[in-house]
Amino acid sequence: MRSDPMRSPIHTTMHTTSLDLTAPEVVADPYPFFAEERRRSGLAWHEPSASYLTFDHATANAALRDRRLGRIWSDREPRELLEPFNLLHRHQMMENEPPVHTRLRRLVVGAFSRGHVERLRPRVREIADGLLTEADPAGFDVVGEYAEPLPVLVIAELLGVPTELAPRLREWSQAIVAMYEPSPTLAVQTSAVAAAEEFSQVVRELARRRAVEPTGDLVSDLVAAQHRGARLTEDEVVASAVLLLNAGHEASVNVFGNGLVALLRHGDRPAPAEVPGCVEEMLRFDAGLQLFERTATEPVTLVGVLVEPGQKVAALLGAANRDPAVFDRPDAFDLGRDPNPHLAFGAGLHFCVGAPLARMELAESLGLLLRRMPGLRLVEEPVSRGTFVLRGYRRVAVGC
Repeated sequence: MRSDPMRSPIHTTMHTTSLDLTAPEVVADPYPFFAEERRRSGLAWHEPSASYLTFDHATANAALRDRRLGRIWSDREPRELLEPFNLLHRHQMMENEPPVHTRLRRLVVGAFSRGHVERLRPRVREIADGLLTEADPAGFDVVGEYAEPLPVLVIAELLGVPTELAPRLREWSQAIVAMYEPSPTLAVQTSAVAAAEEFSQVVRELARRRAVEPTGDLVSDLVAAQHRGARLTEDEVVASAVLLLNAGHEASVNVFGNGLVALLRHGDRPAPAEVPGCVEEMLRFDAGLQLFERTATEPVTLVGVLVEPGQKVAALLGAANRDPAVFDRPDAFDLGRDPNPHLAFGAGLHFCVGAPLARMELAESLGLLLRRMPGLRLVEEPVSRGTFVLRGYRRVAVGC
């Protein structure tokens, strides 16, 4: 691996990049563009986003772990229009640093511990089996009929949200996360605001019911939890629940679709004992989340470049996961890749709290699909979501 970028000497050359993250060819396949940029530098100033972009594993890892680079929420503009969207993010643990982050995260981390996740495994298998039983093996959309509903149903049950709302949860989530893409249009902003209002109202009403009649689900726990004598505010309960509902399935859906397409094109199939390793390669090979942003709270030096307070660093996770300094044959889908230190779940303080659940869901759903349909193949060209930050497929038609 390369030397620690935090120990590199300061130099005077600051690389810049004009990479257009919205260009159709970049959205379709960003990895050749990342490789070209990486050959020039692991870090470059990107004027369109007014931020530094990382292009190698070492720099992304350092940026994600350095406590001087934090998640600092700034309300999106125009604030009056986007207040429902901003309100949800203002009170999320993902958008805050300690002590607020610590207080919010400690209340949910137990629900995603390995022990609790293992207790959920039989239910995940049951849901996955039911979804596959309803699918037509001659041809079906494995994203819309399998990869999407499974994690939505699991996280809804975990939180205590009525499962009949699952289709709406997915719609609201997609509308909200569309705001994370570069330069969202007015139509995207309007849809995100409407989704945030409707989503928040459902969770707020649920939280109020759980305050009177707790049922043992995660929303009940959030409502009842205390930290040093103080409870979460209602806005914090709502924001935490919405974050978990969104983050609890967005990455899983995209990784499953991206990874399955790569696997089917690869040709080989993993043996049952190889499925967990295959999941890790799915996570690495075509990351469902491509970009995670940090803001400097004090001067930070990355690969010899001084990042000033207030400046942003965007860690390109997909670029990090294709770095040839860390991964042999990085553009090959390798079922036996070991070690596999990908950054698909981030790193440091904001490492994905739901990683154990996502890994278990992916392993169970992939293993069951391949056992039930050993002759699985692509029957149509997959249809991309057409987005960069949250990279995935809208439709993947498969059959036996």
